[in-house]
Amino acid sequence: MGMKKTRTCHKELCKTLMLRMMTVNKFEETAFWLFGQGLVHGTMHLGIGEEATGVGSTAALKERDYVLATHRGHGQAIGKGVDINAMMAEILARETGTNHGKGGSMHICDCDHGILGANGILGANGPIACGAALTIQMKRIPDQVVACFFGDGSSNEGAIHEAMNLAAVWNLPVLFILVNNTYGMSTPLNRVVHDTDLTKRSVPYGMKCLECDGNDVLAVYQTVQEAREYAVSGQGPVLVVEHTYRTSGHSKSDGNQYRTKEEIQYWKERNPIIQFRKRLLEEGLFSQEELDDLQREADAMIDLAVAYAKAQPQPSAVNLEADVYAE
Repeated sequence: MGMKKTRTCHKELCKTLMLRMMTVNKFEETAFWLFGQGLVHGTMHLGIGEEATGVGSTAALKERDYVLATHRGHGQAIGKGVDINAMMAEILARETGTNHGKGGSMHICDCDHGILGANGILGANGPIACGAALTIQMKRIPDQVVACFFGDGSSNEGAIHEAMNLAAVWNLPVLFILVNNTYGMSTPLNRVVHDTDLTKRSVPYGMKCLECDGNDVLAVYQTVQEAREYAVSGQGPVLVVEHTYRTSGHSKSDGNQYRTKEEIQYWKERNPIIQFRKRLLEEGLFSQEELDDLQREADAMIDLAVAYAKAQPQPSAVNLEADVYAE
């Protein structure tokens, strides 16, 4: 265990990572604005400030890999390649959305891109990840893993511990990616766990654990890459702890009364996009103009997605029960 110093990757990968983070950030800020306009039904959970976790992790995965996302999973889905127009249409409850407008922000699913679903029940994706990994194992599918994202709050859920134990016992190719953004809803981590070193959660299961600075997209990418290589080699599951900070509230109704403006501002100035931009400029990989062009590309992509989504039809009542498997 322990965090390692990252090495700079080639320019094309850095460009991909930066553009994806910018796109995720713009997507979430726009979704937040749309919610304020009354165009989004239900609630919404944003991960502004933790863009590097979803983008860096998924960039280290292969197209064939599966992902179980969280209720704060926009970045995880975009990073895995889910169509942004379809995601925006889903958030606006339109027929052409990823779930035909029936799932909303917390339930983005796209099996064609390996997203087996986001989940609004904390920790509930752990057992599902084990099921997907057992399929890989029983069918002897080579070079394929399942990445299960969950937060520091969910790390206390029984389902996560049961899943980690099961994955360890059955030697399943699961990456348990713990996004430690230091708050479970409005409660800070140090008020709900006796020992805040979450890497120790791997110890009872004899599971390999890696940790990284979750605000350093290259560190995330390289750490998950190492974890994936370990899991596909047949050595079993890995716990990956990514330390980050959520500057957005828990949900749209969160007034942020439990933390100071100074604390939030401190982390805003250290968000992964600002940090990566600074590094790319310092190392001479990109010019200011090139990075500004990437931001304009991300902005245009999201503007087009909003225009597309608004033009799509509402779901028809005739198909209300289609694709719904609960009674």
